[in-house]
Amino acid sequence: MDTLSALLDGPRAQDAFLLRSVLSAPWSLRVQDEAPLTVVAVVAGHAWVVPDGAEPSRLEAGDVAVVRGPDHYTVADDPATPPSVIIHPGQLCTTPDGIDLHQPMTIDTRTWGNDPGGPTMLLTGTYQQESDVSQRVLSVLPPLVAVRAGTWDSPLVGLLRAELVKDGPGQDAVLDRLLDLLLIAVLRVWLSRPDAGAPGWYRAQGDPVVGPALRLLHSRPAEGWTVASLASQVGASRAALARRFTELVGEPPMAFLAAWRLDLAADLLREPGRTVSQVAREVGYGSPYALSTAFKRARGTSPKQHRDQARRAG
Repeated sequence: MDTLSALLDGPRAQDAFLLRSVLSAPWSLRVQDEAPLTVVAVVAGHAWVVPDGAEPSRLEAGDVAVVRGPDHYTVADDPATPPSVIIHPGQLCTTPDGIDLHQPMTIDTRTWGNDPGGPTMLLTGTYQQESDVSQRVLSVLPPLVAVRAGTWDSPLVGLLRAELVKDGPGQDAVLDRLLDLLLIAVLRVWLSRPDAGAPGWYRAQGDPVVGPALRLLHSRPAEGWTVASLASQVGASRAALARRFTELVGEPPMAFLAAWRLDLAADLLREPGRTVSQVAREVGYGSPYALSTAFKRARGTSPKQHRDQARRAG
């Protein structure tokens, strides 16, 4: 498993909110849903995305943006257009005065807007669940990442558009997976840019020593790794691996592994039916007590408390 695949395994869409919006100017959507991540694709027309505290960005047809939450932002035909719709947590849509807009603006299956024949069409996919694993990716993103139509070639927006209006068996799962693929494709394009400021773990993927070491740690976290055993697997000396890994990734191999195991544990604990004992085994701890000690030391809360808080939030 390569580094990006491992880290993006965390934000898999599950019951994501997906919608096609058809709009005529003037229109302005104030997004206050506090979701961790939203993908916006412009199919036709244009849109301005205005993150709070950041520069507005104009999106044209074929452009795709990733907006990092939970900060609020506005999507509009023009940055000067005052909001006419407020999107609250739980995807509740109201006027600025609090009048519910769900029924008045519903056009068709997963289609919404102020004009069925409007010249602007947006596809929006909102991740509603957080992931500790994916935070390693999301924490390095600016508030808005935009990939322009002429800089990449992907059929995913067209596929998502076609599937959004269908309502067959398993449709939610199909849409969730398409949203995941679109997110991964966009982030892969953005992270490969020289000016993206990609983190050390991403740049290190291509290193002949550190890249394989990262893939082993990501794909086999439960193994009893030491620097020596990891070095043996990648054909390097212990000292060379430790030095090169720290130089490129920014932390020693075992420190990286310890943080990776705890991120995985945090995500696994959110899954229904998981016990602390099961999770401890899956991420490489010899006992629930060992995981609990490490988890509480790093995060200030026990695995059980973390699991209970996540379930209450969900």
